[in-house]
Amino acid sequence: MSARTKARKRALDLLFQADVRGESITTVVNAEAKRAAAEPDRAASWLYAREIVDGVTDHRDEIDELISSYAQAWTLERMPHIDRALLRLAAWEILHNPEVPAAVAIDEAVELAKEYSTDDSGRFVNGVLGRIAEHAQA
Repeated sequence: MSARTKARKRALDLLFQADVRGESITTVVNAEAKRAAAEPDRAASWLYAREIVDGVTDHRDEIDELISSYAQAWTLERMPHIDRALLRLAAWEILHNPEVPAAVAIDEAVELAKEYSTDDSGRFVNGVLGRIAEHAQA
C-alpha cells in the first residue's frame, strides 16, 4: 500500500471520527499528531493525511456545496458518515491538489467506499466525484 493510500485512510479516519463524535477537527488532529510523533514509521502517511484534513477544513463550505449540488436526492445529513467523509476528502484532492489526478482521487475514494461503507456507496461516491471532477475541469 502506497504512503498516499495510507494517508488517505488516516485522513478518512480523522474526518469520520470528528463527524461521528461531534468533536472539533482540531481536537482529533491534535490527538493524532501526538500518536504520530510517537510512531516514526507512520510519519510519511501522517504528513499527507494532515494536508488533506487541513485542506478539507479550509475549503469545507465550497466542498459541501458541491457535494450537495451533485448528490442527487441526498442531503449531507442523510449520507452515511463514511461516505460524507470520503466525498470531502476526494473532492479536496480533485479541486485543490494538482499533484493528484482526478481519476486517482476518485478511484481511491471508490475503493475505500467499497471497503468501509454500504454495497451501493462505491457507485454513489463515483457518481458524485465524477460530477465534481467535471465541474473542476470547466
